[in-house]
Amino acid sequence: MQIEFKNEPFTNFSLPENKKAFQEALAKVESELGREYDLIIGGERIKTEKKSRSINPSNKDQVIGIVSQADQALAEKAIQVAASTFESWKAVPGPARARYLYKAAAILRRRKHEFSAWLVKEAGKSWAEADADTAEAIDFMEYYGRQMDKLSERHPLTRIPGEDNELYYIPLGVGIVIPPWNFPLAIMVGMTTAAIVAGNTVVLKPASTTPVIAAKFMEILEDAGVPAGVVNFVPGSGSEIGDFLVEHPLTRFISFTGSRDVGLRINELAAKHRPGQKWMKRLVAEMGGKDSIIVDNDCDLELAAQAIVASAFGFSGQKCSACSRAIVHQDVYEQVLNRVVELTQKLTVGDVTNPDFYTGPVIDEKAYSKILEYIEIGKQEGKLMAGGEKGEGNGFFIKPTVFADVDPNARIMQEEIFGPVVAFCKARDFDHALEIANNTEYGLTGSVISRNRAHLEKARTEFHVGNLYFNRKCTGALVGVHPFGGFNMSGTDSKAGGPDYLLLFTQAKVVSELL
Repeated sequence: MQIEFKNEPFTNFSLPENKKAFQEALAKVESELGREYDLIIGGERIKTEKKSRSINPSNKDQVIGIVSQADQALAEKAIQVAASTFESWKAVPGPARARYLYKAAAILRRRKHEFSAWLVKEAGKSWAEADADTAEAIDFMEYYGRQMDKLSERHPLTRIPGEDNELYYIPLGVGIVIPPWNFPLAIMVGMTTAAIVAGNTVVLKPASTTPVIAAKFMEILEDAGVPAGVVNFVPGSGSEIGDFLVEHPLTRFISFTGSRDVGLRINELAAKHRPGQKWMKRLVAEMGGKDSIIVDNDCDLELAAQAIVASAFGFSGQKCSACSRAIVHQDVYEQVLNRVVELTQKLTVGDVTNPDFYTGPVIDEKAYSKILEYIEIGKQEGKLMAGGEKGEGNGFFIKPTVFADVDPNARIMQEEIFGPVVAFCKARDFDHALEIANNTEYGLTGSVISRNRAHLEKARTEFHVGNLYFNRKCTGALVGVHPFGGFNMSGTDSKAGGPDYLLLFTQAKVVSELL
């Protein structure tokens, strides 16, 4: 009998033994910094002359790893190997494929602190954020394994005399997995293992700023016994191999998490038929958000302020679910704003190897410059209340920033910044607040802080986002608890960590036999 799925518990770092264990993991990772990582195609490790350096965003002088980069010839090889391996992998029964995930989850659980330490170093995550990322990766594998077990069972159909009819879910083929850098373990693991447990093979192109974490996860797949060629590790630049992989006629589906612009380009390229292509390519995309927290005039104001600060500034706002817009009823606007400013000014920013810092750097120079540019725009569009400047140290540090009195149509209220910036906007009443919340092209997450049941019920139907939360923050979705994905330009509403996610990587086939 299958053990019921339960979310992996988070680590309590206030306990001395847990703190010590994590410090030991950081020391282990420190001893491995600067190593080289190869491509892995069909189990073969391949070094290339062209390499990329992954650096620590908390310390720009520290090299995390040196990673070989694929060209189009190697990308072609990876697709051909994946296509060949698919012929045997698709024949492995679903429950057997699920057991590979359970094994991989068990290995990751044993190496939990080590992987979280890599997240601290390569992604700039705080201890708590890194621990949550690793726990989510474990959750994805445990959850999708169980979903595959269920999908493999005989599905009830209407019975008619004289016929035996059966519905099967069969895999699609070769998938291109393009994960993001902000959850470089959890989302990468979820995207990859959902595809393979459903019977597909994968060409994994990791995020260019966090490739070492993906390379380390390949070790886990190998340790779990996943056959060579099921997952092929092919780091490389988007300009060199990205379009090539998407456009290839053997590519059956693309699983992408990233920016709106890149997602739209992938959608356009995937929609075009190529010579030798037998199918319409499937795209599973999550493309970001511009997320709002609505604060009603009848609510717990301290809860509202705490929710805004946690949602806006956890991991320096580098979450597609992060709150970047606080829409506050005019009756309580000043109270909530002042409390958020007070809480924000207490937040500490620095090298998150030190657990005393609340949050760390933004990911790289490009993000750093972009966010600082938006802060300058914000100074023209609103009133700077907190932050608005660089942090100290040899990393990409930006102080958590709060702008007040921003027009709903201002750029910092409409465009995804993906950094520690939140804009406050005043609403006349609850209907006006909903109108503002829905005035972006995105629709990922949102939150309503209110005691008014009628208002909550109205938001339930009219606040157009894929993940809506009441009286809590708008970040922190849990696998199996909050299936995650959004509307409009936030993507294809592919509910990661939900009961229908694996269907996106399968196709239904009915076999009928006359008795």
